[in-house]
Amino acid sequence: MDPTSRPAVVIDNGTGFTKMGFAGNVEPCFILPTVVAVNESFLNQSRSSSKSNWLAQHSAGVMADLDFFIGDEALAKSRSSNIYNLSYPMRHGQVDNWDAMERYWQQCIFNYLRCDPEDHYFLLTESPLTAPETREYTGEIMFETFNVPGLYIAVNSVLALAAGYTTSKCEMTGVVVDVGDGATHVVPVADGYVIGSSIKSIPIAGKDVTHFIQQLMRERGENIPPEDSFEVARQVKEMHCYTCSDIVKEFNKHDKEPAKYIKQWRGIKPKTGAPYSCDVGYERFLGPEIFFNPEIYRSDFATPLPVVIDKCIQSAPIDTRRALYKVKYSFRE
Repeated sequence: MDPTSRPAVVIDNGTGFTKMGFAGNVEPCFILPTVVAVNESFLNQSRSSSKSNWLAQHSAGVMADLDFFIGDEALAKSRSSNIYNLSYPMRHGQVDNWDAMERYWQQCIFNYLRCDPEDHYFLLTESPLTAPETREYTGEIMFETFNVPGLYIAVNSVLALAAGYTTSKCEMTGVVVDVGDGATHVVPVADGYVIGSSIKSIPIAGKDVTHFIQQLMRERGENIPPEDSFEVARQVKEMHCYTCSDIVKEFNKHDKEPAKYIKQWRGIKPKTGAPYSCDVGYERFLGPEIFFNPEIYRSDFATPLPVVIDKCIQSAPIDTRRALYKVKYSFRE
């Protein structure tokens, strides 16, 4: 069938989560953790087989290619069985394991989106600092393995800027603060083109916020199972965190009216099934505060995010600075 008559497949691979769906939809069809669980027994069998026993090696390799899971299924398999080994295809916004990445795409296309890749054009996203070699290898996998009829790889910051406009009048000039799970980039865009020489990166991202919340709750002695503490911290970040204009006033508000500002988190212990609860207090605003006062989280980096944004604009060509200062900022996570 003519691929122009069908919507393009859109896959946005992030370090922590992958969003996938079809062009024209209001929201993604699926949002999954970017993780792959592979049956380690087949891989070990393939490694231990002698070189002369090529049939055993081939059979083990085929089974390893078939017996794997992605996303929440991968995490569940890893928790329920020791034979599944977790692999994270992306690290700091870049592909770190191409075998795992190819398996991940395979499951996305055939098991989740349930489409024939030969019948759809594909739109993939990439980090603003992605090397040309990475883009070339991505194209090689898409065209040679999945036989897609057409592929476009776009910088995710540019797409975020376009998606930030609710009307058809889309001025593609602005500064995108791309806060991912493993990397944060400040990207200036002028008339739809990324000003590559002015991109700034900071060593604080979404996972750092999660770790900081986890640390605060652990130091306070909250009753959270150790094996569940990271996931609880991540959900606290997504459901209860906010930024404040004055951190001292925020402390005072929490101290004066704890019933109003302190939230309750309820969960079930994974091993015993017993219910538990804990308080969510100062970490609601202290978590995101590491972007504006990074010294409270790490001692080797102390530049607040607004200063990084200003440096980003100041390093852009002088004829674009006025426009970059005027337009709104688009925050992408």
